[in-house]
Amino acid sequence: MDFEKLLKELKTNLLDALGEKYQDFSKAAKKDIEAFLKESKVKLKRWAILLAEEKINQEEFEWLVKSQKDLLVLQGLYQAGISKIALGHLKNKIIKIVIDTVKVAVLA
Repeated sequence: MDFEKLLKELKTNLLDALGEKYQDFSKAAKKDIEAFLKESKVKLKRWAILLAEEKINQEEFEWLVKSQKDLLVLQGLYQAGISKIALGHLKNKIIKIVIDTVKVAVLA
């Protein structure tokens, strides 16, 4: 598994998802996504390896990734006037994209 390639794919998938709804705030969203991935990189790599080696199951992996939700600070979008409720939904979407992208890459 090439984790750097996976990280680039994650970033692309996340920015594409944000671009669908938040095109006007793409610079702010990009900064927020990059910060989240940077903060989570070591843990995501460790968890992806554990999942690939079947040392944790998919449910455990999902729980671990969801535990990173609080690290996902969408400050740029918040300052741009996006409501907290919309940001909460967006965080859930981002976490789901992370989980799905890693699972596809690792379990393929």
